[in-house]
Order: sequence, then structure tokens, then C-alpha cells
Amino acid sequence: MPRQVPYDDARFVAARQLAARQGGVLSRPQLYGFGITRWEVRGQVRGHRWQLIGDQSVHLGNGELSPVGEQWAAVFQGGPRACLDGGSALIAAGIERYAMDRVRVSVPRGARVRRNRRFDIRQTRRWAAHDIVRVGVPRTRPATAAVRAALWARTDREATYVLLLAVQQRLTDATAVGRELLRIRRDRRRLLLHAIVNELLDGAQSLGEIDVAVLLRRRGLPPPTRQALRRDRRGRYYLDLYWPDYRLVVEVDGIHHTWVEHIVGDALRQNAIALDGDTVLRVPLLGLRLQPDDFLDQIEDGLRAGGWAEAA
Repeated sequence: MPRQVPYDDARFVAARQLAARQGGVLSRPQLYGFGITRWEVRGQVRGHRWQLIGDQSVHLGNGELSPVGEQWAAVFQGGPRACLDGGSALIAAGIERYAMDRVRVSVPRGARVRRNRRFDIRQTRRWAAHDIVRVGVPRTRPATAAVRAALWARTDREATYVLLLAVQQRLTDATAVGRELLRIRRDRRRLLLHAIVNELLDGAQSLGEIDVAVLLRRRGLPPPTRQALRRDRRGRYYLDLYWPDYRLVVEVDGIHHTWVEHIVGDALRQNAIALDGDTVLRVPLLGLRLQPDDFLDQIEDGLRAGGWAEAA
């Protein structure tokens, strides 16, 4: 029977204090640095008070591991130069409405990789020490992480989505993303990402706005003003797409427009626009996927009603 260590043992108190800042997880070198022996670690695990996470980390508890603990364990498993990367780095930075099946960790080319099915640990030629944020769990900076998440996304649509989320939620900005993208010399998705960043620099704030802007160009319709600022008695707000010369507003409705907290605000905003004399058309993303030509016909009709005529 393993000897029970007194709860107030100074070594274990110090270990618990550090673990509290790392999601309950410590690396083996951290534990040994406190003077805790490998036999004492083994005794705590056998007594079901601690848990082994991979072969490099120990969870100082017997409950479910938190997302933060999972991140730290993944980095420890990757080795001393490992860091969260791509979507995992964005999640650690606070991105919302985005998830991954496994924590993604990057290490430099040639580094020793301790494989573990629990984590996605990969070597990358793009690893650079100056890209890493070391406050909290080591991770790549948001702009770098956003570009890599887009490069590694399963589909072009997912790549577009993650770039938009990162900029929309202000983890980074389009200029920083563009600078990071210039570092990418070869990738099959590079031109697509350049096009997306150009759209973001031009003011697009949602996936739907980008889709509509591309379709408008193909149809030969005049370009709108994006994110035009308007004010009413309730304050200021932004219009998704606006043609001031033709008094036409197009609002692109993503899934967030169906959330309860947005319904009343959207209605008040549309009413205020209508009272100012503008025509408001709403384009749901689902409709844009299923019947794009029907909605483009309506936008064209709205422009013509406002006085637009196709150049001869």
C-alpha cells in the first residue's frame, strides 16, 4: 500500500498552486522540480488521486480534465518547444463558436515528437520562436494562428469561416492577418486566403457579406458600401451592404440573427432604416445557398427601382 503524503507537505502544496494555473496539470519535470519523486507520483496515481495524461503530464486530481488542462497536457506532450497552433491557439485566445476534435500542437522540424493519439502533434517548417505567446499556455499569436487554421482547414468554406471569426471577434485584425499571409510562399489555398483578406480589408464582417459581394460582381451590379455607419435615437449601427445613391440596404442574416437577443434590435434597426426612406432587403444565408439567383434578382430589382441602369 503506497504511503499517503500529508496534505500540507510543502512540496505538494507548491505543486497544487502551480497546477491551479495550468488547468490542474503539471509536467513530470515540473513535479520533479518540486522534489516530488517518480515513486511518489506513481503512488498518487495508484491511489486514484492523480491521473497520467500521456507520458509527460500528470493531472493532480481524479475528475474530468478541463479544456485548459487538455491544452497544457498537449503542449507538455509535444516537448519543450511545442506550442498550441492553428485553431487550438485561437481557442486558447478566446475565440467563440469554434471547436476542434483534438488539440493541435506544433513543433519545429527535426524535433523529437512523442506521439499520442489524444493530441494532434505535428512538425512544421513554419514554426518560429517569435510567433509564440508565452503568457499562459504557449501558443502562436492570433494572426499567425488564424492563417494556419485556414491553411489546415478541411474545406475552403471552413478556412473562410475561421478567418472571419478571428477578425470579427477582434482577436486580430485584417491587416495583421494580411501580413502573416505574406509569409506563406507555397500552399494550394494561398490565393483563396489572399482574396478573403482583401475582402476583409474592404470591410466585410460576415461570411454572408463576402458571398454576396462575389455574386454581385459576377452579376455585373454596382459595388455597395460595406458597414456604413448610421445613427438613430437609440444610437449608432452599421449596415451590411448599402447603395446610398439608390436608397437600397441589404442585410445579410447569418444564424446569429435568429438568436433571441438579436431579434428585437434587428427589427428596430430595420424600422429606423425604412422610416428614413430606404428600401431594406434581407438575405438569409440559407436562402443564398439554396436560391442565390432569386435573391440577386430582388437586389437588382431594388437597384433599378432606385434609379440604377446598366451601362450600355
